[in-house]
Amino acid sequence: MKIGIFDSGIGGLSVLHEAYHQLPGQEYIFYADTEHVPYGLKTKEQILGYAIEITEFLIKQGVDAIVIACNTATSVAVKELRKRYSLPILGMEPAVKPAVEGTDKKRIMVIATPVTIREDKLKNLLHRVDEDHRVDLLPMPRLVEFAEREEFESAQVRDYINSQFSEYDKDDYSALVLGCTHFNYFKPLYKEYFGDDTLLIDGNLGTIRHLADVTGITLSDDPDRVVYFDEHHNILYDTKTKYYFSGNEVNDEKTLEHLKRLHNRLEQVRKID
Repeated sequence: MKIGIFDSGIGGLSVLHEAYHQLPGQEYIFYADTEHVPYGLKTKEQILGYAIEITEFLIKQGVDAIVIACNTATSVAVKELRKRYSLPILGMEPAVKPAVEGTDKKRIMVIATPVTIREDKLKNLLHRVDEDHRVDLLPMPRLVEFAEREEFESAQVRDYINSQFSEYDKDDYSALVLGCTHFNYFKPLYKEYFGDDTLLIDGNLGTIRHLADVTGITLSDDPDRVVYFDEHHNILYDTKTKYYFSGNEVNDEKTLEHLKRLHNRLEQVRKID
């Protein structure tokens, strides 16, 4: 089966990487809209336009289903895309429900882009599941910029994270919800700041399991096997992927090397929770 996955940039690779673990052997098309990243600072009209253009591109490539690997694009565009197109279109939302259900009565912090935090989709989700009003929302848009530059543990990144969290008492929190797929690259720094007792929760696994339910693809019986890339940019088992950056297929050595490093980073941080 051919699966299309798209994001504003390289954050959605974390969803693709989880798909490699859970749904190996499928054919994937990954589309990063690098000309327009970050979406979190764009208008709703702009984001919807980008999402429609990308969806039509992926349909022309013959995909059987599409995953919007971007909380921001999901919040703005998923309803309209489902109205326009008949194939399965899955979105993402911050994993607030499992955070609320899986932790004690301490507080929960959701970090996301400004657009995700402003949109009704997240507000409605909180209204449904956050009965005790335990959730705090914190925009962290610069993490998208850092991720796009492949800057994950520099002094500048650490200063930004510490500064953003400094207004909150970290001892009050039992979970940190990553409401943007770009944010997964920084898991070691969140754990360093909050400590081992605070859970890190993202929506990638739930999204891929939902994809399996919708498409009928069988989940892997060995999802925790190691998924690294070799020196030829080949994944170490049978999975085919084509990468596109804003409609242009990626095949140059420099960019493929960049993607390999990103996947290997995601493999390193995947089990941090």
